[in-house]
Amino acid sequence: MLLIRNARRYAPEYIGVGDILIGGGRILSLQSGIEPGHGVPCRVIAAEGQLAVPGFVDSLAHISGGGGEGGFASRTIALLPSQAFAAGVTTMMGALGTDDVTRSHADLLASARALNAHGLSVYALTGSYRVPVRTLTGSVRDDLVLIPDFIGVGELAIADHRGSQPSVEELARIASDARVGGLLAGKGGVVLVHVGDAADGLDSIDLASQRYPVPMRQWHPTHINRQRALLLQGIDWARRGGSVDLTTSTTPECIASGEVPAAQALAELLAAGVAIERISMSSDGQASLPHFDAHGTLLSMGVASLSSLSEAMFDAVRHHGVPFESALRAITASPAGIWGLKRKGVLSAGADADVVLLDPDTLMPLTTIARGRLQTPIL
Repeated sequence: MLLIRNARRYAPEYIGVGDILIGGGRILSLQSGIEPGHGVPCRVIAAEGQLAVPGFVDSLAHISGGGGEGGFASRTIALLPSQAFAAGVTTMMGALGTDDVTRSHADLLASARALNAHGLSVYALTGSYRVPVRTLTGSVRDDLVLIPDFIGVGELAIADHRGSQPSVEELARIASDARVGGLLAGKGGVVLVHVGDAADGLDSIDLASQRYPVPMRQWHPTHINRQRALLLQGIDWARRGGSVDLTTSTTPECIASGEVPAAQALAELLAAGVAIERISMSSDGQASLPHFDAHGTLLSMGVASLSSLSEAMFDAVRHHGVPFESALRAITASPAGIWGLKRKGVLSAGADADVVLLDPDTLMPLTTIARGRLQTPIL
């Protein structure tokens, strides 16, 4: 058992200074002055002055590696558990991207299970940029129903020169299969949509939900902050009932080419009246960060970092006036709710024991507890 003493607790709303008792991988109690029973083995963590928050929930990470747009030498490596723990990330959705030729769903599934064995909670998304969709079993619906690790589809690419330019009808069919598979398996069946630089932006999924009985919330479009026109479209989309995901990893080249930093985009979404429950931020961890010229030629390549989540949260609070609880919710309770993960992203009795202790000044993770297991403190 673990007992966190005298922390400033955010669930993600502020619930006061007090203790958190953890056992069996769950949060047992959030009272003050908790005393374990006589003879009960319990490790005590003194957390005076520190912020105790839910473990971060990352909607998109390339856990088996990503990249490849610059040739084989530009492939990024698989995610290490230590990278996630150092970043305060305890739950994530692993996906393929551009490369579904040298990257496979079998390897994605193996990577998810390996990370789970180290104490993380990692789920997988079937599909990739390509349409017709590549899956493990040959069917989106079968993957979701028969394989516990798969909880949705992604990254499905639209408005991008690397995508398959799917029709509205193809998109509606994929979302419908994901919805039915989710219903049968008790999962969200959400489709994570990679949105590229093309001017049509969200038009194709918007049309799919207008023409066919596909709820807007079946889609979760990401990279909404990659340019201002897309962000404005995302504001309208979210106001009408959809959800949006902001990418926290970036480069100076991306910012110079028009990307809106995630922290600023979060502030603008909230100022426009978008409910925080419909906004998430994700790292795109281990993805390549390619910079293309106007002709689609690759100019440079970076690698996305999971630590960008806490950095964006700090930036949103300290430089853009976003309340801490709202910025925290965007990387905890909001993504957990969008993906249908009921025991994630919150501090409450019975929830999974995913807890991060933050430095009150920098908001950087000091200690990460994942599924009740204390990871090595970050120095």
